[in-house]
Amino acid sequence: MAVYMLNEDIVFPAPELADEDGLLAVGGDLSIERLILAYVNGIFPWYGEDDDILWWCPKKRFIIKPEKIKISKSMKKILRNGGFQVKFDEDFSAVISNCKELREDKEGTWINNDMKEAYINLFDHGFASSVETYKDGELVGGLYGVKIGKCFFGESMFSKVSNASKVALITLAKRLEEEGFQFIDCQMYTSHLESMGGEFVEWNTFKEMIKKGIGDSE
Repeated sequence: MAVYMLNEDIVFPAPELADEDGLLAVGGDLSIERLILAYVNGIFPWYGEDDDILWWCPKKRFIIKPEKIKISKSMKKILRNGGFQVKFDEDFSAVISNCKELREDKEGTWINNDMKEAYINLFDHGFASSVETYKDGELVGGLYGVKIGKCFFGESMFSKVSNASKVALITLAKRLEEEGFQFIDCQMYTSHLESMGGEFVEWNTFKEMIKKGIGDSE
């Protein structure tokens, strides 16, 4: 299938036109308007430091339904007695910075400076959220994502000590369940997320969940 070249117009081709790997379009920008349009259509940016902006929409989506988060017996003990404190939206910049820096040290990252600035801008305008895990007053783990209506689109997480990001994810899922959220979009499959309740859904199902999540907020 053709990969579409974007220009300055804030539009995307139909998500269904993405290729087998999920690549849909190239180019455009990371403005708030374009990012919001992307996410409400199940599209997200993901690209390397020296690449043009690449926009993706995998046909099958890997998600966690908040009410289906899996908590092992050992994690239940850690949540009770592990000494972690969890906060929301206290230090978005520190969370995305840690996600960026820790990945750069290991395998490289798609969170370049433009991406970092774009998501901080989303946060500043109320369209992104972070979860921070602290231990002994130090930020040791967390995650961030895009939050629109009753939909949470996960972007990245980090952990400096064992289980810190798991604690953040479980705490997020519990809050989102209480608030009636439809899903946490994991975007791509990992065995770790599957062990915590991640599952594939067909594109039409995911599209309807977005539609319901956006509609429930109006």
